[in-house]
Amino acid sequence: MIYTGPLFDSHLHLYDPTRAEGIPWPQPGDAIYGPRLPADYWGQAEPCGVIGAMVVEASPRREDNDWILRTLDQDPRLVGYIGNLDPLAGTFADDLDRLARDPRFRGIRYGNLWGRDLLGDQQRAGFIDALAQVAERGLVLDSANPDARLIEGLLTLSERLPHLRIVVDHLPNAAPLAFTAELQELASRPQVMAKLAEIPQVGDGGLIRDAGFYRDVLGRLFELFGEDRCFFGSDWPNSDHLADFTTTLGLVKACMATHPAHTQEKFFLHNAPRVYGLPGGAR
Repeated sequence: MIYTGPLFDSHLHLYDPTRAEGIPWPQPGDAIYGPRLPADYWGQAEPCGVIGAMVVEASPRREDNDWILRTLDQDPRLVGYIGNLDPLAGTFADDLDRLARDPRFRGIRYGNLWGRDLLGDQQRAGFIDALAQVAERGLVLDSANPDARLIEGLLTLSERLPHLRIVVDHLPNAAPLAFTAELQELASRPQVMAKLAEIPQVGDGGLIRDAGFYRDVLGRLFELFGEDRCFFGSDWPNSDHLADFTTTLGLVKACMATHPAHTQEKFFLHNAPRVYGLPGGAR
């Protein structure tokens, strides 16, 4: 049965290259270059039933965390933000303290972005202590762009900081990882969640629209993490490289249609706000 209820989107990006300081991503010439602001997002998401959403960083610059939080003021349905702070920076503690005063700030992202290496960086002095501050505040660590080395880094980190909630982003886009012993071990840890974004893929004939193509991997991820630790993210506007919002969501819904109604409701609406400590479906 195809899910028809309200949705919470746990992963979208906002940016504006017309700002005087410009943006680090995307680059000019990219199909998604140009302002991507709340009104642009809701013009696509609202007709699809999205009632709440969370923005994820698209910049390594400290000051862009504040720009995002100001931008969230444009629409109260944007209830949360995963920011970007460098745990090795001397400003980390002060920045975390300041940003955490805003209840919409729900954590930081660290992984295969901006030249970072989670496995190696956590061996450097001060890194674990900095992430312990994230955990102590009840905030979340989102990873980025998983590969085998990142999974190894998350395994090590979750052993050293078992009270840190971790969200593994974009697992469906790294399909072979779903069948590795390392991911199985990571998924066995209850503080680790799976954000199922970047699901669509392109084959020789263009966008693969057959939901059956994706179901083995998605089914495996659901088996590993369970129905209470998996949730939906659109990855808008990055997803526009493959398909528009309606098409992307329709494909995800088709993939989920074999699950019971209550499981789909958790996946599309309830799990992400609970994991991040957000009001989510209340709006």
